[in-house]
Amino acid sequence: MVIDLEKCIGCHACAVACKAEWDVPADKGRNWVKRLGPSNTPHGLASTYYPGLCNHCDQPACVAVCPADPVAMTFTEAGTGKTKTMEVAATWKDPFDGTVQIDKERCLGCGACADACPYSARYVNPALGEDGKADKCTFCVERVAAGLEPACVQTCLAGARIFGDLNDPKSEVAKYVKKGAVKMESDAVKIGPNVRYFGNRRDLHLLTESSTPQVMPEASMRRIMMAKMLRPLTKKAGTKNGLLGILTG
Repeated sequence: MVIDLEKCIGCHACAVACKAEWDVPADKGRNWVKRLGPSNTPHGLASTYYPGLCNHCDQPACVAVCPADPVAMTFTEAGTGKTKTMEVAATWKDPFDGTVQIDKERCLGCGACADACPYSARYVNPALGEDGKADKCTFCVERVAAGLEPACVQTCLAGARIFGDLNDPKSEVAKYVKKGAVKMESDAVKIGPNVRYFGNRRDLHLLTESSTPQVMPEASMRRIMMAKMLRPLTKKAGTKNGLLGILTG
C-alpha cells in the first residue's frame, strides 16, 4: 500500500471504515490518522498527517515471538494454484501474498506480538474470547479475495490510499515507488515495511523524522514463557480476566 500525503485530508474516514468493517473497539485501532505539525523542516514549514496501519513487514518481528504451538498450514497462490506448506504459530507471513495474518482460534492473547511490533500496529482485543486475542490490519484479505478493495482504501475520500501488487511494475503502487515513495525505516528498525508514503520533501521529512521507530522493541520473555505455562490452566478454568489479565495483573 502507498499513502499519498499530498492527497490525505485527515478526515479519518479510513479509520472509521476500518472500525465499522472489523468491529474494532473505540479505544483501539487497526488504522489511525495522526496530525503532524506545523513544524519547521530543512525544506520549509510542514503540516501533514500520519495515516498508519500494519506494515506487513518482510521480516515481521511479531511472528517470531508468538508462543503458540506451530501447526502445518498449506498456502495457495491466487491465480496459479501453487501451494506451499509451512509450520506456523498463531501468526504468520503468507508466502504468496506477503500479508501477515493471525489465527484467532489459536492466539493465546499474551500480547507478545504487540510488544514486538516497532510500529505499535497490534493490540489485544479483550472482547475476543476468554483470554482476549491479538488483532491488527489484515489488508482486508477477505474483501480482496472477493475482488474488493480494503475498507480503508474504498472509503478514502481523497484517493490517498493506493493498494496493489508492488511486484507488478504496471501497478499504481509500483509507479509510486518509482516516483519516490518511502518506507519508514531507521538504522535500528529495518524489517521491510510494505506500506510506503509519498509526498513533498517537507511533509515526508516531518513524517519520517517524527514517526519512524528508532528502537526495535523486545517482547517480554517472561510474558512468552508464562503464556506457554498458563495456557492449559486458562483453557481448563475459563479464566474470567483472561491470560493477559494474569500476565499483567
